[in-house]
Amino acid sequence: MQVWPGERYPLGATYDGMGTNFAIFSEVAERVELCLFDEWDTGVERRVELREVDAYVWHCYLPGIEPGQRYGYRVHGPWDPANGLRCNPDKLLLDPYAKAVDGDVRWDPAVYDYELGGDPDRRSESDSAPFMPKSVVVNPYFDWGNDAPPRTPYHHSVIYEAHVRGLTMRHPDIPEELRGTYAGLASPPMIEYFQRLGVTAVELMPVHQFVHDHRLADLGLRNYWGYNTIGFFAPHHGYAALGGLGQQVQEFRGMVKRLHAAGIEVILDVVYNHTAEGNHLGPTLSFKGIDTPSYYRLSEEDRRYFVDYTGTGNSLNVRSPHSLQLIMDSLRYWVTEMHVDGFRFDLAATLAREFYEVDRLSTFFEVVQQDPVVSQVKLIAEPWDVGPGGYQVGNFPPVWTEWNGKYRDTVRDFWRGEPATLAEFASRISGSADLYQDDGRRPFHSINFVTCHDGFTLNDLVSYNDKHNEANGEDNRDGEGHNRSWNCGVEGDTDDPGVLALRARQRRNFLATLILSQGVPMIGHGDELGRTQRGNNNAYCQDSELAWVDWDRADDGLLAFVRRLVDFRRNHQVFRRRRFFTGLPVGGRAAGTALPDLAWYTPDGREMTGEDWGNDFGRSVALFVNGDGIRERGPYGQRHRDSSFLLCFNAHDAPLDFTLPGEEFGRRWELVISTADPDPEKTILVEAGGTVCVPDRSLVVLQRAA
Repeated sequence: MQVWPGERYPLGATYDGMGTNFAIFSEVAERVELCLFDEWDTGVERRVELREVDAYVWHCYLPGIEPGQRYGYRVHGPWDPANGLRCNPDKLLLDPYAKAVDGDVRWDPAVYDYELGGDPDRRSESDSAPFMPKSVVVNPYFDWGNDAPPRTPYHHSVIYEAHVRGLTMRHPDIPEELRGTYAGLASPPMIEYFQRLGVTAVELMPVHQFVHDHRLADLGLRNYWGYNTIGFFAPHHGYAALGGLGQQVQEFRGMVKRLHAAGIEVILDVVYNHTAEGNHLGPTLSFKGIDTPSYYRLSEEDRRYFVDYTGTGNSLNVRSPHSLQLIMDSLRYWVTEMHVDGFRFDLAATLAREFYEVDRLSTFFEVVQQDPVVSQVKLIAEPWDVGPGGYQVGNFPPVWTEWNGKYRDTVRDFWRGEPATLAEFASRISGSADLYQDDGRRPFHSINFVTCHDGFTLNDLVSYNDKHNEANGEDNRDGEGHNRSWNCGVEGDTDDPGVLALRARQRRNFLATLILSQGVPMIGHGDELGRTQRGNNNAYCQDSELAWVDWDRADDGLLAFVRRLVDFRRNHQVFRRRRFFTGLPVGGRAAGTALPDLAWYTPDGREMTGEDWGNDFGRSVALFVNGDGIRERGPYGQRHRDSSFLLCFNAHDAPLDFTLPGEEFGRRWELVISTADPDPEKTILVEAGGTVCVPDRSLVVLQRAA
């Protein structure tokens, strides 16, 4: 085989139309072999030694090597586990920069670099190649046509957290061969659904190539969620309808292109905090056998062991320039070559740990800030990890938005009737200024959510006191413990119409609060349909009908209600402000009668005072939001004036009469939303100073009549 020296950059396998350049980094390697396999996986392996080394990058160019070629690496070097060095040429390794991966790990003892079940310091001499997936050379060319990112502003965004497989596996209008795939997610039925629902972005749970854990395989389960990455550049082949020899790359691109054409952004949930190789006793699949110290945080007390801030056995070493380069190269690739619109960073606090504590001035944040590509897309942090001081909500740099865990907890507490939650509830639904205002951020830096993939579905949140994770094989010890909501008095399934009606109302309460809060709402897939996991609040390993969306049992009434809410939010800018409320008067009314941009009232019509926020009546409150002075530019340059609204929240278990403010706020109010009566048959008007009865555990929205 003809071998040319090639180039050290770009890393990975790069096809140029005539052949392929291969480049891999390893500072600890003494020799590196490129291993080529045929597409039929006959076991025939051709080895090419990489003799060119520049700046610890081993490289070569092979003429005639085309897309679809399967390959891997063998790295020769020191075997010294006590010092974190684990080179073992008997282990075939995936390319960290592979753009596609074919096949899954077969859990033979050979995929471990030591003698499994024996001395962990004794190097295994079993060849792992027959049991390993293979990296794949891909075709870099794709006809993007006139594709353009929607670039939806944050304050116009409604995010829909979705699982490629779980959302589409049971959709009756998607062809069977496309269910569970990228093509299925971008099929006409799904695109029409997204558009009718009114969401502006789908946030996809991990689609980087991931591994189904050994332990789960032994239990007959699978890593359904996908937070177990082994390839940061490769779309997961298990979600491809067309094949695994690079076709998954083109199918993913086609999905993005079709979603963009429908005005829908694609945000990826990315897991750069750890990999699928676990701790020092985990398998050797890629990074561990290439250069452990460069890719993983090792204990300073004993370099045999991995630092674990993630609960998975390892943490990526963001102090290493090569590991940091891997992350940034991956992010740029997904933006420039795959056209995605942003990222949600799993356990993002881990990426800020250069030494021990979370540091908002860490190198990772600095390189993201100055990167001309990555800094311009949506960057969403899950602002915590499992390490000390890991809960960092409100502390990320200004270019980042955050999953607001405090919003989730407070809204749940309020609607289940917890005392002394009113003040924080008021802060959360008005934009969480206490978290984001001081460092120049805006209300839309708060990504608001009540439920997500991790925990109960919305339906289960109001139906179960306790988790029911028995199917996970961990004796129900896994997952969040006692439910932080209210199950309407009856656990699980019931035929009691009264209980079912209350649960339905609570679902509407959560969704209405979410969508009408300042900030960016995120809806968990299927919550708008009443999806249940039968009390399982940790379905990470349930690739089954337990976790898939059951479209045949959709709650059409709830879906219609959510569609109306999203449309209502879109039509009224006062619910998606770009700036925080001040409590000060705004223009737009007669001189001397300007009203504050927001005001809070007790049910009897008094403006809230400091003492009122701590009273027990604090399970109910009225919020006035002022549309005076708000103008939104239309498609032809015209400016639309918004209306003003009064939101009446009653988390008590009995109805309450709310007294409306005086005429200076408006002479007449129209009831436009009620979670107790989601589809009213007649128009209800209330005069200034009059009362409106808000049923128990419900939310009423009144609009100032013209």
